[in-house]
Amino acid sequence: MSLFKPIRAYLDTLVHPSVQHDTLAASRHRAFIAPRLLGSVVALGLFPLYIAMRGVPSMLEVAVFAWLVAPILTAYYLSRTGQYESAHVLSSLALTGLVTSVAADTGGIGSFAAIWLVIVPLEAALSASRRVVALASTFTLGAAGLLLLLGSQDLLPAPGSHDVGALAALGVISAALYATGLALGAESLARTSFWLFYAEEDRYRLLARNMTDVITRHGRNGAVLFISPAAEQLFGCNIVELQGHRLFDRVNVADRPAYLTALANAAAAGEAQSVEFRVRRDPADDETPAPQYIWVEMRCRPLDRAGGQAAPEDREVVAVMRDVTERKLQEQALEEARQDAERANAAQIKFLATMSHELRTPLNAIIGFSEMLVNEEQMRLDAKRRSEYAQLINDSGTHLLSVVNGILDMSKMETGDFEITPEPFAPAQVIGGCCDLLALRARDAGIDLTMRLADSLPELIADKRAFKQILINLVSNAVKFTDRGGRVTVSAKTQATVMVIMVEDTGVGISEEDLSKVGKPFFQARAAYDRRHDGTGLGLSIVQGLVLLHGGHMDIASHVGVGTCVTVRLPVDCENVRPQRKPAKVAHPNFERADEAPMMPVKKSA
Repeated sequence: MSLFKPIRAYLDTLVHPSVQHDTLAASRHRAFIAPRLLGSVVALGLFPLYIAMRGVPSMLEVAVFAWLVAPILTAYYLSRTGQYESAHVLSSLALTGLVTSVAADTGGIGSFAAIWLVIVPLEAALSASRRVVALASTFTLGAAGLLLLLGSQDLLPAPGSHDVGALAALGVISAALYATGLALGAESLARTSFWLFYAEEDRYRLLARNMTDVITRHGRNGAVLFISPAAEQLFGCNIVELQGHRLFDRVNVADRPAYLTALANAAAAGEAQSVEFRVRRDPADDETPAPQYIWVEMRCRPLDRAGGQAAPEDREVVAVMRDVTERKLQEQALEEARQDAERANAAQIKFLATMSHELRTPLNAIIGFSEMLVNEEQMRLDAKRRSEYAQLINDSGTHLLSVVNGILDMSKMETGDFEITPEPFAPAQVIGGCCDLLALRARDAGIDLTMRLADSLPELIADKRAFKQILINLVSNAVKFTDRGGRVTVSAKTQATVMVIMVEDTGVGISEEDLSKVGKPFFQARAAYDRRHDGTGLGLSIVQGLVLLHGGHMDIASHVGVGTCVTVRLPVDCENVRPQRKPAKVAHPNFERADEAPMMPVKKSA
């Protein structure tokens, strides 16, 4: 090996730069250059020895040895230009000319050199070009026809008329060397092609085994004919369990039409297709036996065959699948964020619209009645009318102040700046005071306002002002949305360490659709069914926030036309309970509960 290594290195330098990066093409160039260059050099090196043994050569012998320069020239031509087929054509032409000349001087078609004409197309076969083989065969047949024609006309010397023993020996030796060079070149090409084929297979096998994407080959009706090992990690099962139509069985039922349509279109139209679908993945352990669905992106295209195009119904499809679950989750999150932003924008617009309406009404009243008082001489207002207008201005200002205070309280609760000051107090007195405060309003509206307080209510440790605000908001809402002749009941009792306050009414009620919106600022659920009333909807929102700050929670049960029951549960000692920040629980529209009896008769709807 150390002997041939310098020779191989020298031959590599003679290969044209345009093919040095192509292993097979460079090997073909070396196989062409090596036998011609080495054979010609060896033959020319033996020329002095031949002269010493033979004596003065004849003109034919000198011409033969001179002709041996032609292979060196063709090798030089290939090394300089890189024109592989042209170099083969020149080599075939030179060899044909040499054989024809020797055969014509040594007996024509019956000469010992005529058999060399067979070597010309065999040598051209190494070019792997039909054009070169055709030209070499044409040269050989033309030379054979010329020798037959000259021989039939007796224009060539008879065989044996010359001393051809030395030429025959030289021909045999040169033919053996040349044939050895060709054989070694052919063997080198075959070995290179063999290893290149296996290297390509290893490369594709390495890609198929280590790439995360799954490569599949599908036959008719989408049946899986081949699937790469990466499928085991993607689908969590063995490859055998995915052959045939078993991969199709894992596709989500809703996505199966899209899956089959993409494969069918790729086979029928002969164009690449892309589709995303959900597929079942087996759990990695037995702890999660429930099936898990992942999103898979599949890109498929018809499989190219060397034998030509197959019929659409018999055409196979190759596909590449990859897991896109994370991307789909991100897209879903972005879509949800966009919807949230739209809802927030709509809420802001509604907030501004409601605020504009709520603030404009009392301001217009204040401005209008104040202008009347300014122009009392022109309006000829008496004392009673002035007092009435002043009262209306006061009521409008009070309403405006309550709206602003409610908004400020809600803002403080949302930002966590609303502070409560717990103190011990008797809840019965506070409840009684709130009911007395609203008793006149209830009596004017023809509503029966009653209290049902349990005996010996324990002392409550909470913010007294906030507790009073909770009761006033709940009772005033109940009175507001209860028709004349209705009833509002305020009850209180204790369960272990929790005090339960219930405000029940027989008012217009709340529908199931609007129950989920109760407690949101500026949403009046009951006003939607009783157009006589309006408001800001801040009352229940403030109540909900105050209850959460005390570590309690609020339940709402209601039915349209039956009434509403609001239940507030507060810890007896709110200082020992961590405040919760969660939305109020909205119960099913039925007042009956399993843990306690109803505090008012239940009217079942028809």
